[in-house]
Amino acid sequence: MLFRAVNGFQTWAEAASSTREQLRRARHSRTFLVESGTGELWSEMQTGDKYMVADCGGGTVDLTVHQIEQGQGTLKELYKASGGPYGAVGVDLAFEAMLCRIFGTDFIKTFKAKRPAAWVDLTIAFEARKRTAAPGRVAALNISLPFSFIDFYKRHCGHSVETALRRSKVNIVKWSSQGMLRLTTEAMNELFQPTINNIIRHIEDLMQKEEVKGVRFLFLVGGFAESPMLQRAVQNALGHHCRIIIPQDVGLTILKGAVLFGLDPTVVRVRRCPLTYGVGVLNRFVEGRHPREKLLIKDGREWCTDILDRFVSVDQSVALGEVVRRSYTPARLGQRKIIINIYCSNTDDVVYITDPGVRKCGAITLDLPEPSAAAACSSANDSAGERREIRAAMQFGDTEIKVTAVDVATGRQMRASIDFLSM
Repeated sequence: MLFRAVNGFQTWAEAASSTREQLRRARHSRTFLVESGTGELWSEMQTGDKYMVADCGGGTVDLTVHQIEQGQGTLKELYKASGGPYGAVGVDLAFEAMLCRIFGTDFIKTFKAKRPAAWVDLTIAFEARKRTAAPGRVAALNISLPFSFIDFYKRHCGHSVETALRRSKVNIVKWSSQGMLRLTTEAMNELFQPTINNIIRHIEDLMQKEEVKGVRFLFLVGGFAESPMLQRAVQNALGHHCRIIIPQDVGLTILKGAVLFGLDPTVVRVRRCPLTYGVGVLNRFVEGRHPREKLLIKDGREWCTDILDRFVSVDQSVALGEVVRRSYTPARLGQRKIIINIYCSNTDDVVYITDPGVRKCGAITLDLPEPSAAAACSSANDSAGERREIRAAMQFGDTEIKVTAVDVATGRQMRASIDFLSM
């Protein structure tokens, strides 16, 4: 038998009933859900359902799309992870631009250089107010100007900040006699809208992709996703396309997901390669196909330089643990180390490592051990003068690329490392 709790608190049964009612209304209105309904939400998701995760952080917004696979409890990535510089920093930069309109770009630049501590105080004050901005808010947001800002401006420009505001004709920002800037609702909308519009446009563009069409759920996560301004805008723009899900502790969701993924890294069985990866190699020169400027004559043979030997292509599906194998030979006899440069590109139509958009992103270092006497003797008898063959295997489909290499002459596995320089 259930009893009512004292002092107005609900019993667990009443709380559960209330949660179910909230979920029922949410399903009907396609509004936001929270973590209290995660179990019921998961029971709604079926094999083949597609969902998108929008990680809205401070500097960037990163999007991924997955599909639930049949009978395996695993996920398939449908489109390569994409993103853009549309994070909360965009709002901060808009605030700085507004200050430049009021007080002048030269002054703001000088103040940041001469009074860095005061500038940090000002940005912290704005950050605190930025988090309280909401679509339905009527009252202005007050941002305290450091005394050093007010004093430095008067000495630098010869008049007060109040005079500067009046002369700037930025009517959406007022001055308070308590030494505060009063940002009206119009001012906050002006600061938020460019960044929010970029986020929504990026999501809409991704939803137009053939592989992504039919997304049922959009999970809005990350620190910037805590902003009521962003939440309301996403709901209004995309709520008719899919269900919008905002978990509790939305700023910690990515961290929680990373921990869970560490416990079971096999949950994402198929990924999409974000870039084209390959190495630069020499191939036999073919007249009419290869440009003459890439002709290299070596040991009496004609070679074409700078050809991209492709491992995987951009947006290619790679299963967990998928391996690509290649064979290499040292450039010189007796060489004890091979360094293979890795290149990447955002497109899949590249031919040479010198093509536009191709950049060096890392290097594989292979240490060649001294072959044993017996192996060296056998190698000399069978193929005198031939260079050693190194077979390298690169494993994709995980969160990192793994490399192993074997010396064919000795059968010994060598230490192989990959160093990404600028990813």
